[in-house]
Amino acid sequence: MSGLRIGFESPLYLLLLAILPILWWTSFRSLAGLGPVRRYLSLFLRSTVVAGVILALAGIQWVRTSDRLTVVYLLDQSESIPVAKRQLMLDYVVKSVANHRQSNRDDKAGLIVFGREASIEVPPFDDEIRLSRIEGYLGRTDATNLEAALKLAQASMPSDTSRRIVILSDGNENLGNASQLASRLAESGIGIDVIPVPLNSDAEVLVEKIDLPSDIRQGQPFEARIVVNNYSAEGSNASVQGRLRVTQSLGGDEQLLSEEEISLAPGKNVFPLRHTIDQPAPYTYRAEFIPATAADDSLRQNNQATAYTYVRGQGRVLLIEDWAKPGQFDLMIDRLRQSEIEVVVQPSNQLFRSLPELQAYDAVILAGVPRVSGESADAISSFSDEQVDMLVRNTQQLGCGLLMIGGPDALGNGGWADTKIEAAMPVDFRIRNTKAQAVGALAMIMHASEMAQGNYWQKVIAQNALEALGPADYCGVLHWEMQGDAWLWGGNNGLLTVGPNRRAMLAALSRMTPGDMPQFDPAMRMAIKGLNGTSASLKHCIIISDGDPSDPMPGTIQAFKDNSITISTVAVATHGPAESNRLRQIAQATGGKYYQAQNAQALPKIFQREARRVARPLNFEPEGGIVPQIALAHPIVEGLGSSLPRTRGFVMTEVKSSPLVQTLVLSPQPESPENATILAVWNYGLGRTAVLTTDAGSRWADEWTHWDGYDKFFSQLVRWLMRPTGDTGKFSLATKAEDGRIEVVVTALDNDDEFLNFLDVAASALSPDLQPVPLQLRQTAPGRYVGSIEADRAGSYFINVVPRPGEAPLTTGVTVPFSEEFRVRESNNALLAALAQTRPTGGEPGLLTEPLTNDAFAKLLETDTFRPGLSLARSVRDAWPFFIFSVCCLFFADCAVRRISIDFGRIANAVSKWRGKADATEGQTQARLESLRAQKEKLTDSIDRRRTSARYQPDPERPVDVADVLGKGDTAGTTERPTSRQSSLAPEQEVKSYTERLLEAKRRAQKQPRDDKNS
Repeated sequence: MSGLRIGFESPLYLLLLAILPILWWTSFRSLAGLGPVRRYLSLFLRSTVVAGVILALAGIQWVRTSDRLTVVYLLDQSESIPVAKRQLMLDYVVKSVANHRQSNRDDKAGLIVFGREASIEVPPFDDEIRLSRIEGYLGRTDATNLEAALKLAQASMPSDTSRRIVILSDGNENLGNASQLASRLAESGIGIDVIPVPLNSDAEVLVEKIDLPSDIRQGQPFEARIVVNNYSAEGSNASVQGRLRVTQSLGGDEQLLSEEEISLAPGKNVFPLRHTIDQPAPYTYRAEFIPATAADDSLRQNNQATAYTYVRGQGRVLLIEDWAKPGQFDLMIDRLRQSEIEVVVQPSNQLFRSLPELQAYDAVILAGVPRVSGESADAISSFSDEQVDMLVRNTQQLGCGLLMIGGPDALGNGGWADTKIEAAMPVDFRIRNTKAQAVGALAMIMHASEMAQGNYWQKVIAQNALEALGPADYCGVLHWEMQGDAWLWGGNNGLLTVGPNRRAMLAALSRMTPGDMPQFDPAMRMAIKGLNGTSASLKHCIIISDGDPSDPMPGTIQAFKDNSITISTVAVATHGPAESNRLRQIAQATGGKYYQAQNAQALPKIFQREARRVARPLNFEPEGGIVPQIALAHPIVEGLGSSLPRTRGFVMTEVKSSPLVQTLVLSPQPESPENATILAVWNYGLGRTAVLTTDAGSRWADEWTHWDGYDKFFSQLVRWLMRPTGDTGKFSLATKAEDGRIEVVVTALDNDDEFLNFLDVAASALSPDLQPVPLQLRQTAPGRYVGSIEADRAGSYFINVVPRPGEAPLTTGVTVPFSEEFRVRESNNALLAALAQTRPTGGEPGLLTEPLTNDAFAKLLETDTFRPGLSLARSVRDAWPFFIFSVCCLFFADCAVRRISIDFGRIANAVSKWRGKADATEGQTQARLESLRAQKEKLTDSIDRRRTSARYQPDPERPVDVADVLGKGDTAGTTERPTSRQSSLAPEQEVKSYTERLLEAKRRAQKQPRDDKNS
């Protein structure tokens, strides 16, 4: 049911309507000359114009009311609610809408699900909700944000209906503030019903924390405390039996510290653990409770807690070497150990897996290692993007040193270009100087793959290979279409430089659909022509296929060999030895590599490795070698003289254009100094990074192995890079995780135990996903500096604090074992009741129903969520623009009525003429005009006859005034009676008109006073 009425935004302006009678009274007499019809019409129009202006000033509106209702259900999907309860909630919504929505009233129903975020599962619409499960929510479920759900519900409901929100939740919100938002919803007329979702708290065990001392020292025993909480049913004194298991993790190794049977009394239970740390390193402790009976514990997510501690000792260095070429840096490792630097060697196929593992080291060395290593498809290993990010964050945010040492497969040759590692180094791995630029060319022949998602993986691997190329390198892709073999870009030439075309190339690869190539030879001949058409110094071709196409011609293979073009082949989903052998023979004949990929995940690594072949020109190996020169005084090269021993080569790089970069050692060749760097360093974030572009003696710098300064050079280089170590003085670092935040407290004392004030304490933090978290410490008391970060997800948070420049950093980790969702095991009935009791404007408070259980399900369906009790919806639309437009039109009409007199007879005649009809009055009018013309002519003739027949006849009784006849000057004062002679000679006097006689009388009257005056 709906209705339309008029409303006003400013009704006081309606008092101005009182001027209308005054307007009629003043205008009635002034318009008297218009005639009665025009007079009253003008008054009506003038009054309407004034009334319209007054209504517009009052803000006239069209107001439509409606009793339609929109109900939006909010379903809590947080992890604190069991899956079975979530399904029961959805079933209730579906049946409630089906039972109570009034289709004849066009009621609408919608569904919103929420956890940490909120999303619309079903937008409000006028039909039933038909869902068997929740499908649309992809957000995190480790928190409850009821406020976000209420905001989304308000925004999604139409304003032209009454509105009600039905909440199905346990009320345990840990993000937002639903109570404050509920009052604003009530002001908008939105009602809130609440259906509590009870939680089973009869049996629940929660491992709250592991409490570790903040000042653990190497070799010093300490006591840790494990806090376990037994949530028993109210009034129950039953204990829970189970096992408490405590482990210690260092890197990837886990050690069992204790495992014992325990009995948990209701409430909090504390269990001590004595332990001693013998080796300085970062350690993670984990305590886990395993109940003897599953019924004694309803949730397993909160059954474990972790703690992190870092025991600092002397400096430790992690050296990562190429697992395919072990032992190349053994001499350098031995010399560092002789210099009392502890070195841990890690092959590139057994890399670290987490940031805590890197925290054990004060510097990391990438010793001649490429990003992708290995020769066969199954043995290829690589640094993942996550591991690269860990290395960079460990330096930038946590102050660890990072050193890259060159080699034939390192730096730009090793596939490190365009990575975060390159951004952290003082040099770029790509050469932009055209004189020294190393140019390669890569052609890829793509054959349709029959493996699962084969064409998708071909796109991925082609994109990876393209991204590994430099801006001056050439790249082309050959694929088969219905018309035959064709280049994916570049026209007939096929190969284009990557730099200006990289983005367009990637877009073309995403649209590529390789066909089933019938033979290799045409595509391979096109590849030869395209590669030879470039100026690249190194040319390479990659073929990916299942081996079905026919063999290439011997002349084609010979052309590849004659032009020094190598071919690597990748066999995927081959149908037998024949196809595999065909690809193997192509690779072996041209000096390339053959790979047989059984797993699609290995394909990108293969192509990354093969793309490195075109980067080999970055190796600078002049004949006779070069003698590096020390270009800048620095602690690293202190005491080494002016030059280093001869080296036969290095990897060319380009120094970053930053004043922070310090180039310590340069090569006299090539001519461009920015590409002749041997050693460069800079500060990166809280840490330091360095690049040594030659090796440590295995290939190029073999003369260094006999150099007396070998030990000094590498030990000074590594020590300068290392994170400051040693005693942290009287600075202490404490952390506390509570209410979704981690509080960091630093206490600063001097050697006399006096507070250190006004320090500029530098601090940084990393979240579990290795993203930097803003952390700022402010002084809150003498010697006390406090800051906090948000901890909105489970995992390890790493804190690094540098109290003063040059001081050893304070490093720790805080582990959030589980979400706050699992800490509270009872419904927040107080919040739910407060939401339901909120009274909307013009309506009634909502309902707080019984808790949603299987037993109460049928009774809850009797509650009509589409019941009345809310203020009718009003849709308001401003009408004053329409009134203003109408007033303007009527004003011109009023002016026209008063200023324009319309001859309706003439209009009728014009219409008649236009229609071609005779004018009935035209003859009469013409006859009347002829009669008037005749009368005028007759009168004119009569006047003329009278004028010509008139004669002058003097009056015998009246004397003649000679002055009248002859003039005043000649006969002044003479009066003479005319003689008969004179009378006969006098002209005939004309008969004068009435007007002429008046004019003569006037002249005589004017003349008489002058005569009197003269006399």
